[in-house]
Amino acid sequence: MKLNTRAVHTGDRKRTGSWIPVTTPIHTAVSYFYDDAADLERVFANEMPGPNYSRHGNPTNDALEELVASLESGAQSGNGALACSSGMAALNLAIGAALLDRRRVILAASALYGATISMLMKVLEPSGIETVFVDFNDESAVAAAIAEHKPGALLLETISNPLLRVAPLDRIAAMAKDAGAQVIVDSTFATPLIVRPLELGAAFVVHSLTKYLSGHGDVLGGIVVADSANIDAVRTLAKALGPVLGPFEAYLAMRGIKTFPVRMERQCANACRVASWLATHPAVERVYFPSDPAHPDAAIVKRLFAPNLYGAIVSFEVRGADRDRIFGLMNAFRLVIPATSLGDVQTMVSYSAMSSHRELSPKHRARLGINDNLLRLSVGIEAVEDIISDLDQALKV
Repeated sequence: MKLNTRAVHTGDRKRTGSWIPVTTPIHTAVSYFYDDAADLERVFANEMPGPNYSRHGNPTNDALEELVASLESGAQSGNGALACSSGMAALNLAIGAALLDRRRVILAASALYGATISMLMKVLEPSGIETVFVDFNDESAVAAAIAEHKPGALLLETISNPLLRVAPLDRIAAMAKDAGAQVIVDSTFATPLIVRPLELGAAFVVHSLTKYLSGHGDVLGGIVVADSANIDAVRTLAKALGPVLGPFEAYLAMRGIKTFPVRMERQCANACRVASWLATHPAVERVYFPSDPAHPDAAIVKRLFAPNLYGAIVSFEVRGADRDRIFGLMNAFRLVIPATSLGDVQTMVSYSAMSSHRELSPKHRARLGINDNLLRLSVGIEAVEDIISDLDQALKV
């Protein structure tokens, strides 16, 4: 089945006795028992399918995990995904699983979400996991860093936050495989509609469910999808650490995913129009968007991305703006929502220096190219003319 069809149907309609619910119910039970205690023993021993305790698995979560594993080409023997309480929890779980039997060294892309950088430097490094940052768009630098540091895992984003760089994921995965390292990809910005990292050689792909997959700003969650060699490690760690998603959130996420391909196609199309318009505006100094033929990674985008889909994030710099000017612009929006998230049906704007990369020092942000006049726009599904009209009036204030 095509991805759009799987998004609607996969995971649902599990038989319960003689009846079949059209959509997956919310299973709130924490624990489960069976008519025969021996069956419960077989469930605990993974000799028989079924729930026993919700930290180990819940029917609502199972349905969501089956769905996302299908969309991302995860392991198909059992659920190849695990839903977590947040995107950061999912990323932490993926890193833990990747390094279980490998050197505790991570080779990380220098362009990453600010919270990810903080986790690597402030949480994992003090616990004995070394992180080495490198420009993943420089293949020779990646190869040299792999040879020197012998990492157990490589970590990158499909589309980097917020400057929208696109690394040669397929070639990086090949280098990692030769070195015996695992590749972890945060693909929140791309979604499985645009790129499926496991098909390109990654071992783990992580999403913030909060963003495009759920898409309505009402779910806090994350998910890690793994290949067949790694999903058991993910589940073993999850049972011990317990970062699992609640069934209410799992239900909402699954409901959102049913329309995710349709929403994402519209958002990508709107983003292309908005990026082109911003590039002509006199108040805009620079626009960052992967469809631009002059994008530094245009050849990689053409090779890896689905045709005519470039994501729905547009970042841009306001000419000559300082922080006060940026705050004034954000206050002037009437339709665009100045909020610290992305991927919702409504268009949202975020100031990276204040939100996503707030924990980094000004010098660190400057080294990454995240200037104080940079805004990140998450383009929604509204009429694109209305989005552009609101941007225009705000930029004139």
